[in-house]
Amino acid sequence: MEVYLFEFIGTALLILLGNGIVANVTLKNTFGADAGWVGITLGWGMAVFVGVFVAADISGAHLNPAVTIALAIAGNFGWDLVAGYILAQFLGAMTGTTLVWLSYKKQYDSTEDQAGILSSFTNTPAIRSPFWNFVTEFIATFAFVLAIFYIAGGTDTTGPISLGSLDALPVALLVLAIGISLGGPTGYAINPARDLGPRIMHAILPIPNKGESAWWYAWIPVFGPIAGGALAALVYLWIGI
Repeated sequence: MEVYLFEFIGTALLILLGNGIVANVTLKNTFGADAGWVGITLGWGMAVFVGVFVAADISGAHLNPAVTIALAIAGNFGWDLVAGYILAQFLGAMTGTTLVWLSYKKQYDSTEDQAGILSSFTNTPAIRSPFWNFVTEFIATFAFVLAIFYIAGGTDTTGPISLGSLDALPVALLVLAIGISLGGPTGYAINPARDLGPRIMHAILPIPNKGESAWWYAWIPVFGPIAGGALAALVYLWIGI
């Protein structure tokens, strides 16, 4: 149970700090409105650092169903733990984004921009094109997960993979690089829990003027990252043969 608890805590911290920077930029009456895209990508990178650092020694700090599934495909994580990890990640994401809402309650109440409110919870694409949005999430997550294999496991495809505390900074820099380079088209979910968990809370929480939760898009940040991560695992195994 301890591994599930820390996967929950790590994901909650990730989303609290990650969606927190987006709320600071996009909501009305905050001090962070001028931070822009660079500020958002820096904030998400630091959010990943905190989440991974806290959870790494106990749960391995997957914090992402795409990572959990990829590690299981590669034989570095037991399939019997996958469902529990994914549940913990989704619950952590829902909790973290709820804490953002509580922290910015007055700002949410005074913001009329529905797109800004939604973006502080979840992702929508800059250009609505489901196929190409899927391609972007697929490629970004492929790059993300393949790099994680080498950051955490190196070239030994037969050994265990764990995001120990010393690897928290490289993973944070990796997320920063993905955000700056590939985040523009879709907002770089690269994590099903990061998108779907907060999207559910956007639909549930009593936020004035929040608008729709863009459910038409919800499948893309789920299946794009899972598919990209799965391919990264297969490529990692193939390179190691």
